Amino acid sequence: MILNDYQRSVDNSIKGEFIIDTLDGLKTVVAVVETSSFTAASERLGISKALVSKYVGEVERKLDIRLFNRTTRQLALTDAGRRYYQQAVALLEQYSALVDNVTDEQTKPRGLLRISAPVTFGEMKLSPLLPKFLTLYPDLKIELVLTNNAIDMLEEGIDVRLRIGGVDDSSMIARHLTTFPLILSASPAYVQQHGLPITPQQVAEHSCIIDSNFRIGKQWPMISPQGKAETINVQSTIAVNSPQAVREIAIAGGGIAMTPNFIVEDAIKDGRLLNILEDYTTLEFGLFAIYPHRKYVAKKVRCFIDFVLAQFPK
Repeated sequence: MILNDYQRSVDNSIKGEFIIDTLDGLKTVVAVVETSSFTAASERLGISKALVSKYVGEVERKLDIRLFNRTTRQLALTDAGRRYYQQAVALLEQYSALVDNVTDEQTKPRGLLRISAPVTFGEMKLSPLLPKFLTLYPDLKIELVLTNNAIDMLEEGIDVRLRIGGVDDSSMIARHLTTFPLILSASPAYVQQHGLPITPQQVAEHSCIIDSNFRIGKQWPMISPQGKAETINVQSTIAVNSPQAVREIAIAGGGIAMTPNFIVEDAIKDGRLLNILEDYTTLEFGLFAIYPHRKYVAKKVRCFIDFVLAQFPK
């Protein structure tokens, strides 16, 4: 939908540079709304706070409306501002689609791609892949934000978020990329000293390392090769909220670890860890790409998701 008031302003203008001002105004208002702050919007757009204020003021002057009610402590949208924002988002999506279609963006996405990912996954699996991605798309720049905390993608200006586990936000699309099974492992030194468990009941007799990120705590579910499910009530003297730390404790002989396979696969391959109960299975976690539920998805986001899909085949 075209902004009627804004379109009249454009129609009445004969200066080409006003089109640029119009787009800058649209982008600035959207950034202010989504970050709830002139300061945060300036950081997201890479311009000064004064210029953000100027653009917003110029939009309000040209349309003769007030977009925000401003106080020293609060920034609130007016009804007109809310309508403007909703239509501005749609108009910017149409503009981005137009640019894609007429400037060969179909094969050469450009600009800044902001990606969020869990810390350990980002450090161990995603970061090493980024140079390859940039070789394929040299006109892109990447900002990788690693965090295990919940984030507001719109407020933080994140284009795509990789998350282990789904999302229940209806304003977001969650696309399944791959699945990471959990596995049990322990160091050769630990096994030599304490023995190799060959059944879940025997695991319960060993010292286990708890990843406190998992809601299962000390109750580890296991499924036998015959499909029989049971739960192990494990013993533990160490709990930590980092899968990478769990791995390092296991390598040091601290006990049996339950981690996603990608955390320990290199250590198992080079012999620092042994796979325990290989024939059994347990929980598995999905890796999802999350992005706003909008009609148009930027080409840079689509290219990144396709790239990750190719690196982590299901």
